Amino acid sequence: MLTLDKFEEASERVKEVTQPTELIYSEYLSNQTGNKVYLKPENMQFTGAYKVRGAYYKMSTLTSEERAKGIITASAGNHAQGVAYAAKRYGCKAVIVMPTTTPLIKVNRTKSYGAEVVLYGNVYDEACAKAYELADQNGYTFIHPFDDLAVATGQGSIAMEIVKELPLVDFILVPIGGGGLATGVSTLAKLLNPKIQVIGVEPAGANCMQASLKAKKVTTLPSVNTIADGTAVKTPGEKIFPYIQKNLDAIITVEDADLVVAFLDMVENHKMIVENSGLLTVAALKQLNVKNKKVVAILSGGNMDVITMSSVVQQGLIFRDRIFTVSVLLPDKPGELCRVSGVIAQANGNVIKLEHNQFVSTNRNAAVELRITLEAFGTEHKQEIISTLEENGYQPKLVRTNI
Repeated sequence: MLTLDKFEEASERVKEVTQPTELIYSEYLSNQTGNKVYLKPENMQFTGAYKVRGAYYKMSTLTSEERAKGIITASAGNHAQGVAYAAKRYGCKAVIVMPTTTPLIKVNRTKSYGAEVVLYGNVYDEACAKAYELADQNGYTFIHPFDDLAVATGQGSIAMEIVKELPLVDFILVPIGGGGLATGVSTLAKLLNPKIQVIGVEPAGANCMQASLKAKKVTTLPSVNTIADGTAVKTPGEKIFPYIQKNLDAIITVEDADLVVAFLDMVENHKMIVENSGLLTVAALKQLNVKNKKVVAILSGGNMDVITMSSVVQQGLIFRDRIFTVSVLLPDKPGELCRVSGVIAQANGNVIKLEHNQFVSTNRNAAVELRITLEAFGTEHKQEIISTLEENGYQPKLVRTNI
């Protein structure tokens, strides 16, 4: 049972391996939403995510014999690092099965804590099946990343910290993959104050908990498709599902495009790197139909490789109309490129890339195509640049931007 006594024990125990993640008031997000928005920056933990809480508390509940057998788990990355770090602290062997799609930074950091990493499957569920197989073959002690009440109790320590720091919190937004974090946070929040509304947030392309709650039973999705790799789970936990049914007030789903924009917001306004799964709660804020409430968004992790980061930043700039591409037709004669550049400069546009296609027409003297990728200040400035081109005799057409 998830009891207040156990939550209090876990909250004290996890202090041995966690760093303080005090709430950060976000003036930007507060102004955007009409609420008082606070961020719980679990991306700042030593292992880069909240998962170390549940892993370490679970490890503390095992017997010395269970630890001596060696520990095994499956994870898309953050639980892997939590278990690897906890195993290192307890001096026991750790084997981690991770999907082959796991970002390199999560694989390398897991190895850096001394764990043996096995890459298997394309999604968490396939990796988990392999971990169970290896546990049976080698006698390892399996620690489930979310379908474990002790693990969920450790994760619930986040709610204890939130309520202590902000006793009058109205809403807590929590990311959901398999449901361990949501179970711990929602159950403890209701024990401390039943008036607190706890909202789970899932990727639209991996909404296994939403589907399960609708069906009133644990439901497996046929597939998952999301950039939020840490929450790309097909089947939520069986053991924890009753607690979710009882304590979670609602579920919000978020499209990948909204995560891209949220990443840009966090980098520009808070100078923080938060991984896509950790951004679910930030992206969900605009769907929370309330005003003048105290809202805490849990940023669950920040383990993001630089290649993914670069791609997300570029896409975010495109979604925000900060970068766009237009196609114009020019006569193929000297000075035309200089002329169109001057028109763009007149509107304070910044040219990033030019693509000159002389073969768009059989009559090159009549027209050649020029694709111009531009940097703008936003939607209004983008339209100003397009209008200036039109006023100078061009007929710009928006085309797909490929940076």
